[in-house]
Amino acid sequence: MNAHPTAPPLIAVAHGSRDPRAATAVEALLDGVRLARPDLGVRTAYLDHAPPTLARALSGLDEAVVLPLLLTAAYHSRVDIPAALREASARRPLLRARLGPTLGPHPLLVAALERRLAEAGVEAGDPETAVVLVSAGSSDPRANAVVARVARSWARRRSWWSVTAAYASAAAPAPADEVVRLSRAGAPRVVVAPYLLAPGHFADKVRRDTLAAGADRVADVLGPAPELVTLLLERYEQAARRPEPAATA
Repeated sequence: MNAHPTAPPLIAVAHGSRDPRAATAVEALLDGVRLARPDLGVRTAYLDHAPPTLARALSGLDEAVVLPLLLTAAYHSRVDIPAALREASARRPLLRARLGPTLGPHPLLVAALERRLAEAGVEAGDPETAVVLVSAGSSDPRANAVVARVARSWARRRSWWSVTAAYASAAAPAPADEVVRLSRAGAPRVVVAPYLLAPGHFADKVRRDTLAAGADRVADVLGPAPELVTLLLERYEQAARRPEPAATA
């Protein structure tokens, strides 16, 4: 990739977790971005549970591209992050901060899911395998509907026995319930693909509950998969080309 000496810094905003493994996974992902684009300044911010805040991450900058490290658009991306940008801009009127889209949906995320399944010993598109795509779940039904669409699209692209969505919280079906349903429906093998960025409470619960319900394999979280590095840089370029700062919208 060509160098961009004047490229604005990338501020990656993650959800945040009390579990230190989550921040470790986020930093591993961003280290991949730094390696791919050594000319690009990269900073981390968290919405909750961990420092720094977005305002602190923007400190000292006149320009930045803010990218939500979120897999679906919901309250955090629609409300929390834009509000934080407006607050930062009110304090520093010359700040030019462009807000990029969430990571998903995107075909590269499905490629990363297949990578994690392959690492767990699951061949992509195995017609004897039913896949349960598990997201964290949201109180926003639009976000859950996006995950369901990802599952349907994935099922169309591959010859899986089936691909269906489940949610670790806030929506049905629960991952363990979907594993049981598929087993009773005659699926020869049921595997779980966590649509989760980092390890933590949800990932641990999904693994524990679905294995207890009879899942044959549970893949790892997406973490610093190389597909996510590529996707982050794609989202960065999209946002950097925007003609006006999103924070003033």
